[in-house]
Amino acid sequence: MSDQISVTFPDGNVRQFPAETTGRDIAEGISKSLAKRTVAYAYDGELRDFSDPLGADGAIEFIARTDDRALELIRHDCAHIMAEAVQELWPGTQVTIGPVIENGFYYDFARDEPFTPEDLPKIEKKMQHIIQRNDPFTKEVWSREDTKKFFADKNEDYKIELVDAIPEGENINIYKQGEWLDMCRGPHMRTTGDTGRAFKLMSIAGAYWRGDSDNAMLTRIYGTAWADEKQLKQYLFMLEEAAKRDHRKLGREMDLFHFQEEGPGVVFWHSKGWKIFQTLISYMRRRVESHGYEEVNAPMILDKAMWETSGHWEWYKDNMFVTQTEDDRVFAIKPMNCPGHVAIFKHGLKSYRDLPVRLAEFGTVHRYEPSGALHGLMRVRGFTQDDAHVFCTEEQLASECMRINDLILTTYADFGFDEITVLLSTRPEKRVGDDASWDMAEKVMMDVLEKIGEQSDGKITTGINPGEGAFYGPKFEYILKDAIGRTWQCGTTQVDFNLPERFGAFYIDKDSEKKQPVMVHRAICGSMERFIGILMENYAGHFPLWLAPVQVVVASITTDANEYTEEVVAKLKKAGMSVVADTRNEKINYKVREHSLAKVPVILVCGMREAEEKTVNMRRLGSRDQKSYELDEAIAALVEEAIPPDLKRLAAE
Repeated sequence: MSDQISVTFPDGNVRQFPAETTGRDIAEGISKSLAKRTVAYAYDGELRDFSDPLGADGAIEFIARTDDRALELIRHDCAHIMAEAVQELWPGTQVTIGPVIENGFYYDFARDEPFTPEDLPKIEKKMQHIIQRNDPFTKEVWSREDTKKFFADKNEDYKIELVDAIPEGENINIYKQGEWLDMCRGPHMRTTGDTGRAFKLMSIAGAYWRGDSDNAMLTRIYGTAWADEKQLKQYLFMLEEAAKRDHRKLGREMDLFHFQEEGPGVVFWHSKGWKIFQTLISYMRRRVESHGYEEVNAPMILDKAMWETSGHWEWYKDNMFVTQTEDDRVFAIKPMNCPGHVAIFKHGLKSYRDLPVRLAEFGTVHRYEPSGALHGLMRVRGFTQDDAHVFCTEEQLASECMRINDLILTTYADFGFDEITVLLSTRPEKRVGDDASWDMAEKVMMDVLEKIGEQSDGKITTGINPGEGAFYGPKFEYILKDAIGRTWQCGTTQVDFNLPERFGAFYIDKDSEKKQPVMVHRAICGSMERFIGILMENYAGHFPLWLAPVQVVVASITTDANEYTEEVVAKLKKAGMSVVADTRNEKINYKVREHSLAKVPVILVCGMREAEEKTVNMRRLGSRDQKSYELDEAIAALVEEAIPPDLKRLAAE
């Protein structure tokens, strides 16, 4: 008699089955409809082939194609189908590896003649035929010798190398789909037909075998796959929108900044871009001041001894810019502000009555990033952090975390970001600090996370990110969603057990004893440069009036109206608006089109009639409509609209 195992069902019921029972057997035993809609099963959370035996006690879940967990299987299967299609179309092409990646998949191929974009529709058509054939995915376990012989007979040298890399004693799974097969760990769905037709091949790129530039160059084909056509269309629309909103493209069109080879990874801000930067800094400066922070400024360059004490020299040296002076002293440009803030905290004796101490800095830092990782404003080597550090007692930690949370969420709301995810990242395997300190910090932050969830209006999502905390303490990560559904991790709140101990920071407690403070790292925008890039793409360059570098252009229709145009400009400037006159001898439609491309929010048009009546015609960016206003009425409305949101909130209180 077969060994019996206990299987726990989603409703909590437990039943006994022979160990060799498969997921399909159980589903079919429950109902034909369940078996029909199930493409795989999860056992104790692990995805498995529908035909895999259970083998041991566990909890079973049936995975329908509509289950979010099936999306990885859809993409995995689609990669195999693409590989089969390529080899059917171009016999002799070698298949190497093809993993699932975010939003899709890829496969690397070895072929004498590289693929071209024109080949992609042919491959897609062949993939559709393979899907229509509805070939079953079947798994076989082969010996190393049989596997190597099979691929050697097919001249698949890369597959032989992959076999050699598999540890001795580990099974080699072979997945077949009809006549075609490949090595694979699995799992897969039931048939090629389960993949569906919601896929698209996206691009072709070169890729070195195993990522090593000393190896042969392969051709990589990228694809995306989704559960249905609606999801695919949404994703393709998002990509199209993202291309339109690319901050590098907008930066050129709006004349905000540029990059050049002599300064790789550092921004050359133009006057309009620098105005956005300074407006953002001014806003953040007001926000942190209103929340009780003292703004400080730590040195840009410090002796390596400081970085040795902090530990950065040991684990971050390769990412630091280092210089040596004639007297053989070694200095490093700061990659972060933390050690400087600890030094400022330590300067002068602190009592428990002085805590919490909140230090903020808009500090420029430099980190060496590989050239291939640089990406416009989003990934640079020199950037400004809206950095802050709070030094507090253990008893103050919860209230400080809630205070930081309020500051972060209201800041994001001011920019129109209201769909936020807050994740608590807990202790990693490798960490510093004793378990008691971690227990305390994680309990406090768990309680805070619950309060954040309770106080949210349904748009704030909370969750746990197990084992992803920093080595020096647990942290909150704030992830915002932009106008086209992309997510960006920006804000952080990180508890630190490490730096105060390393630097010997202390305060005098109520019993006149020295005690180490709790240190909390806090960022809202993170990198100001990156946050501006995010804002540019979120707004598609259509900045709100208070943040726009040029808020208003006043354009004349005829040269006879130039004098009145300059009068309007003077009044707007006196009212504090950022305004430019356009009195060029050009047609008004040309002027409007040019300033619209530059994403100027408001264009005021002035002709002789407007000059006589003391009015203006107002045209908004993105609208073809225009409306006539009395000049003073228009100025008052624009001045009101241009008040930053934090100052509006303050005036309303």
